[in-house]
Amino acid sequence: MPATALRRAARETVSGLPREFWWLWTSTLVNRLGAFVATFMALYLTLDRGYSASYAGLVAALHGLGGVVSSLGAGVMTDRLGRRPTLLVAQSSTAVSVALLGFVHHPVAIAAVAFLVGMASNASRPAVQAMMADLVRPEDRVRAFSLNYWAINLGFAVSSMGAGFIAEFSYLVGFLIEAVMTAVCAIVVFLKLPESRPVVVRDAKDAKSAKDSDGDGDGDGVGLGGVLRDGRFMGVVGLSFLVAVVFQQGSVGLPVAMGEAGFTPADYGMAIAVNGVLIVALQIPVTRFIEHRDPKRLLVVSSLLTGYGFGLTAFAGSVGVFALTVCVWTLGEMINAPTQSGLVVQLSPVHGRGRYQGVYTLSWAVASLVAPLMSGFVIDRYGAEWLWGVCAVIGTVAAVGYAALMRGLPEEGAAAGVAKASADPSGTEERAGTV
Repeated sequence: MPATALRRAARETVSGLPREFWWLWTSTLVNRLGAFVATFMALYLTLDRGYSASYAGLVAALHGLGGVVSSLGAGVMTDRLGRRPTLLVAQSSTAVSVALLGFVHHPVAIAAVAFLVGMASNASRPAVQAMMADLVRPEDRVRAFSLNYWAINLGFAVSSMGAGFIAEFSYLVGFLIEAVMTAVCAIVVFLKLPESRPVVVRDAKDAKSAKDSDGDGDGDGVGLGGVLRDGRFMGVVGLSFLVAVVFQQGSVGLPVAMGEAGFTPADYGMAIAVNGVLIVALQIPVTRFIEHRDPKRLLVVSSLLTGYGFGLTAFAGSVGVFALTVCVWTLGEMINAPTQSGLVVQLSPVHGRGRYQGVYTLSWAVASLVAPLMSGFVIDRYGAEWLWGVCAVIGTVAAVGYAALMRGLPEEGAAAGVAKASADPSGTEERAGTV
């Protein structure tokens, strides 16, 4: 029976993951359910506050710049202070800064607080990714990252619909709701999540040598300099940046191109809604299909689907065809997100996961700054068709890059000089008294 098979598939998808992972997953879902600032900042500034579109764009850029700045710092904090303290600091700071954003009115103050919100909200990402890698067995990580990605999109889809109604009533209420929801995430982390950072056992001489070798190390021998010198990993970061620039066009290039072609904002909303619906509906089945397959092939295929999915937009002349192109690149997104997250963990030393995740997060943060500039320049100078052609070329370059870079990829746990912290296959020491 299809219903029986569906229940069995769902049970197999969620089984075998530790309880701590589900608390972390719950924190992610709650956080995304309260998302408001990223969705309605531009409307808040232009419609409610009466500022120009240029000023709204500046504030959005400062919000993204905050994420760029915090990526590396949060990665270092994750390794030095621990995953749990970094999450608590990031989420508490986000709650305070988002609430403050609803009360400031001077343009300079709004821009400054938006920058702080970008820093605080982005700071939790390296810690979440590193903690997830600590808690989950290597063979379950793609599934875990996929479930987390599914929670992000489910929460965002629900919050977007609810936030629209809230915005009609009061933008301030929306900011306060997001602040409260983020504070709830911090409470969940404080009450339910133990520290998962692996413990490094070294003698004093080795610890001092390791710390001195990288300058910013903390006795684990993994500093930012070491991350930046890791050629294979930095290649993945570069390819991730290319793919992220293309993905960003769904929210920056596509609405502009559809507007210039005479389509309404409602038409764009209908087309882009397909992205969220497909991810919520199909992410789990897709994950079951890709879970134990070759990551190199998956990343090559996802890059091509992404690039040529956007490339096909050049031939779209109706909302239905735009929606079909969204289907193509959304499939690439569903394959790419969990596969690439798993690859980053595979290439990261156990005791440097925070820094590695921070540098990886940086690729997406920088892409959020570059993508709007790229789309605006290409559309204004050459036309939207050229933008979609560039996306197809970038997707092809990324696919070729993944194919070349991942030849001879080390087995899970052997990459980048990973040392076994204990007999636990996730690389963490077993702790008594964890929830």
